[in-house]
Amino acid sequence: MSSAAVSAASSCSAKPHEEPPQRREVEQERRRAGEECSSAAAAGAMEDEEEERVGEVDSKLSEEETEEEDDEEEEEAAAKDAIELGPRVSIKEQLDKDKDDESLRRWKEQLLGSVDLSSVGETLEPDVKITGLSILSPGRPDMVLPLPPQPKSKEPWFTLKEGSAYRLKFTFAVVGNIVSGLRYTNTVWKTGIRVDSTKEMLGTFSPQAEPYTYLTPEETTPSGIFARGSYSARTKFLDDDRKCYLEMNYTFDIRRDWPSS
Repeated sequence: MSSAAVSAASSCSAKPHEEPPQRREVEQERRRAGEECSSAAAAGAMEDEEEERVGEVDSKLSEEETEEEDDEEEEEAAAKDAIELGPRVSIKEQLDKDKDDESLRRWKEQLLGSVDLSSVGETLEPDVKITGLSILSPGRPDMVLPLPPQPKSKEPWFTLKEGSAYRLKFTFAVVGNIVSGLRYTNTVWKTGIRVDSTKEMLGTFSPQAEPYTYLTPEETTPSGIFARGSYSARTKFLDDDRKCYLEMNYTFDIRRDWPSS
C-alpha cells in the first residue's frame, strides 16, 4: 500500500474533532446566562407594563377627583355671584318685625308651615339631621340602611340586583331656622373611574317637630357583566350656603341577584 493510501486511511479512521471540556462548560454557562437575562428582561417588561396600568388608573382617579373638585369650585363661585339676600335673621325676629300687621303675620305663619312658633328662639343657623335612609324596590321589602355607614367595614353597605328599579327615601329633621336649597349629591366610582354623578334638589324647609320625608325619582341599576362588581361612593347633604350636614363614604355591590338575607 502506498504512503498516500495509508495517510488517507488514517484520516478516515480518525475521530471527529471534540471541544475541550473547559470550553463546553464555558459555552453552557453563557447559554444559561443568556436565558436568565432573557427571563429577567421579560419579567422586567411585565413589571413595567403592570406599573404603567396602575399608573393609568391612579392618573384617571386623580383626574376624576380633580374634575369633582372643579365642579364644586364652580358651584361655589356661582353661589358667590348670586343675589345677596342680606344677613340671616332668626324666625322670631322675622315674626316680630311685622307683629302689628295681622295679615302679614298670618302670611308668614302660613309660609312657615307647621313650625311650633311658641318654641322658636333666636337661632340664626339651621341644623339638618339625616335620621333615615332606605332603598325601595318594587316587590321587595324596604332596605333600611344604618346611619352612618361603618367606614372601616370590609363588607359593602348594601347590595343591589342588576337591572332593578329602585328609589331612595330620605328622612330628616330641620331645627333652628329655615334651611334653604337643601340638596343631595352622590358620586360613584368603579375601579377608580367615576361612573355616575347625581345632584338632587330637595327644597327649602322650615323647622318643625315632625321629620320630613323625601323620595327620589325612580332609577334602574346597570346590568351586564361589566356592571357587576364593587363600587365606591361619596354622598353629601348641603344647602345654598354650602354648609354640609352629612358626608358619607362607603362601598356597595351590584350582583346578578339580590342578597339572600
